[in-house]
Amino acid sequence: MSVLKGLSFTQFPIEQLEEKIGYCFRDKGLLQEAFTHSTYANAYGGKDNERLEYLGDAVLQMVVTEWQYARDKKATEGDLTQERQKIVCEQALDEAVRAMGIAKYLLMEGSRANVGRKTVSSLFETVTAAIYLDGGYEAAKKFVLTYGCLEEKTQTNPKGDLQEFLQKKGEALPTYRIQKTGKDNAPIFYCEAQAMGEKAQGSGKSKREAEQDAAEKLLQALRKKTR
Repeated sequence: MSVLKGLSFTQFPIEQLEEKIGYCFRDKGLLQEAFTHSTYANAYGGKDNERLEYLGDAVLQMVVTEWQYARDKKATEGDLTQERQKIVCEQALDEAVRAMGIAKYLLMEGSRANVGRKTVSSLFETVTAAIYLDGGYEAAKKFVLTYGCLEEKTQTNPKGDLQEFLQKKGEALPTYRIQKTGKDNAPIFYCEAQAMGEKAQGSGKSKREAEQDAAEKLLQALRKKTR
């Protein structure tokens, strides 16, 4: 990943960044601050983006929480918390930043080897904060909902969730037994998932669909059992 070094304010590509993030700043300095790493600020002066990162984290949490609350009327507090963690985690934000193509605009001093995923992912938070300060909550909300890939990160993965649940409990991983019926051009798959002495049945038009169905039902049963 390339980074920008030693640029003056007039050299910083404001218009390019505004086009990529879909927002035009009144205070252009806020945008440059959002991309200023502490190493750059220490070498050339100016504000680094650490305070913006702190503020952006809070704004991001609020936007995502509000979106979840309106989107899913039946989810429990625990379900919403787990889902939000997937949306705002370091990996998810890193993916969003790279998808926008804005990581290369980071202002820093020193070796590129020092630019880890945490530094890249934090740009989503710093940009969110900068937009919030410049244009208010609704502008920041629009940015998060547009570029945060929320729907993508909330796609369910029952098999993965079941495995994570069992690992946290220190239990053995689940076993799956598949049975295929029907014609070759229109098969139906049945799956039995088993873990912690419990079983659940699932079905689907593919092996994966049947396994996911069984895993979801087994996970629900295990959660009730361990409450």
